[in-house]
Amino acid sequence: MSEDYDLDAGPDPASLAASEPESGDVDGEPVYAVGVGPGNPEYLTPRGERAIREADVVVGFETVVEFVADRTDADLLTCGYRDEGETLEAFAARVGDGASGTAVLMGDPNHSGYQFVGKVEAAVERPVRVIPGISSLQVAASRARTPMEDTAFVTLHKSGDISPGLRRLRDAVGERHLLVLPRPYDWMPEDVAADLLDAGASPSLEALVLERLTHDDEAITRTTLGSLGARTADSDARSSPFSDLSVLAVRRE
Repeated sequence: MSEDYDLDAGPDPASLAASEPESGDVDGEPVYAVGVGPGNPEYLTPRGERAIREADVVVGFETVVEFVADRTDADLLTCGYRDEGETLEAFAARVGDGASGTAVLMGDPNHSGYQFVGKVEAAVERPVRVIPGISSLQVAASRARTPMEDTAFVTLHKSGDISPGLRRLRDAVGERHLLVLPRPYDWMPEDVAADLLDAGASPSLEALVLERLTHDDEAITRTTLGSLGARTADSDARSSPFSDLSVLAVRRE
């Protein structure tokens, strides 16, 4: 995330997205928030693809929209962190004029996308319906053989305070498998490993860094927590030896 982008002023939009369950009553056509999967088009669900294909306007970060641009004739509104607000205003204006709208997010919104879902809900006056996708977390759990019922999952890939998530990882390490979505580039896999070691985790725990899952250049580094934590010497706030499309798995003892 850009260090020039500051979401910390004001309430966390994820709180809006999670403030109440979806209503069964929909007054008018909803806006959809679609998880597009980890990037490989084979992992886009048919339901999500239909919401994208039938939309008049699609909004999302440029790196997400590019994965589905050939699946729709909709007008594509793309943004980065700096112009996110004005892009969502333009999307809301189109939706307010009667256009059908779909917002797209990488992976599954329920794993690491509620901040964007909340911003969409705040911008539009229609109900927003989430269409789940396949998350890189699910693929990572398969590759690392860490069943979700035995796993503590934490996403650090968000703006704002991540200390509660770090505490959850420290409390669970060694007792449960861990699956972590890092935050580029200040909390990458090696930084999380170093934090766990500082909290007393065993350096012999098996750790896997799973990069670019489902893509042609997918890579998996199998190591120990101690060896991974030592790689903080190879990284800084702007770079890492690992991809920004990474998942960290730490297997329990």
